[in-house]
Amino acid sequence: MNLTRFIRSPESFRVGQALARRTLPLHWRTRFAPAPTGYMHLGHVVNALHVWGVARAFGGQVLLRIEDHDRTRCRPEFERALMDDLDWLGFVADVAAPVNFSEPASPMRQSDNLQRYAAALRHLETRELVYGCICTRREIAEIAGDRFGEEFPYPGTCANAHLEGAIARRFRVSAATERFDDIRLNVQAQTPQQQCGDFLLRDRNGNFTYQCCAAVDDWDQNIDVIIRGEDLLSSTGRQLQLARVLGRKTPPQFLHHRLLLRADGLKLSKSLGDTGVREMRSAGLSRELVLGRAAFACGLIENDIAMDQHEITMLFS
Repeated sequence: MNLTRFIRSPESFRVGQALARRTLPLHWRTRFAPAPTGYMHLGHVVNALHVWGVARAFGGQVLLRIEDHDRTRCRPEFERALMDDLDWLGFVADVAAPVNFSEPASPMRQSDNLQRYAAALRHLETRELVYGCICTRREIAEIAGDRFGEEFPYPGTCANAHLEGAIARRFRVSAATERFDDIRLNVQAQTPQQQCGDFLLRDRNGNFTYQCCAAVDDWDQNIDVIIRGEDLLSSTGRQLQLARVLGRKTPPQFLHHRLLLRADGLKLSKSLGDTGVREMRSAGLSRELVLGRAAFACGLIENDIAMDQHEITMLFS
């Protein structure tokens, strides 16, 4: 198949140059970590382009992790569909959870890793760094008032209530400011105490939270570079602090890329019914057209053309 050569954007050049200046470990690792709460959409493809593009250009390995910690929203059929779409798009991970659910449990699937999260929670409890909480979202919203919906720090209502039997558990954040040098966004400073306050590690339904699972998994699985969208930038400081308290000595590096936005300025969302990869496949679009459309839509290339899998490496090299 003859493809029109794409034109790299200044953004693509800038990220590639920033990566070239970084010192990365030998055989370094990154991860693609979708949550199977819906079907794959173009925003997922944008993240995959960054993850695989950076890894292939700079000698990294890609780990595919299924982030199904929220058992109330995740579905096996969504996970199977995600795997199928990734395979169709040509994104092959170096390490991945088994596709067949009858196979043995895998640490690459968070629902198979609950004992590890429980052990991390017990470790923090021995150091009195977690406490029980019975606050509901509505109660916190009433305290927050007009500030609810923004980043409102938890007011510490249950911090000294000694609710040992409560299912929900919060992490006591310190007053420290966390600084990190984002590969794309440069030096960042976040103070979790002001930003979010003590945050949940396990919710009132017994589900371990994203913050808990991601910090534990990224440490256990030796993730050296975390590549994700800007919508998760605010999670970085709290995850760095949690991982350090748990025992991680060397923090990962971060690259937060641009999001793919809808015409109304909102990010693509499974819940809002945005056009998905399955719909594009059903409409007869080739994988090359889907890859090129995603790269163009997020500003990695300047011409809207088809892109072959082998060309992804060229986005950042």
